[in-house]
Amino acid sequence: VQLQASGGGLVQPGGSLRLSCAASRSVDIMGWWRQAPGKQRELVARISRFGNMNYVDSVKGRFTISRDNAKNTVYLQMDSLKPEDTAVYYCNVVVAALDYWGKGTQVTVSS
Repeated sequence: VQLQASGGGLVQPGGSLRLSCAASRSVDIMGWWRQAPGKQRELVARISRFGNMNYVDSVKGRFTISRDNAKNTVYLQMDSLKPEDTAVYYCNVVVAALDYWGKGTQVTVSS
């Protein structure tokens, strides 16, 4: 499975960004992880084929994950961004219990 992610960048605190990740085929679970400097990679949000969603507590109410199954694409709408959201964001998909990772995209929240 090949993944193509886009949408990172630099934004001021309180701003918004939208990440997208397109998979080369249909997948079961789609999600976003992030890794900040000096920290472990953490799950941000994930969504199943049927729309079941999970979020890490720190982004609840600010981030929204969605997917378009027809396009094999997952989106992460990030609002009210905070400096602590700064990290490299990685797209992740699961197919038949196997994990696939996209190249990371940098998100920097700074004034």
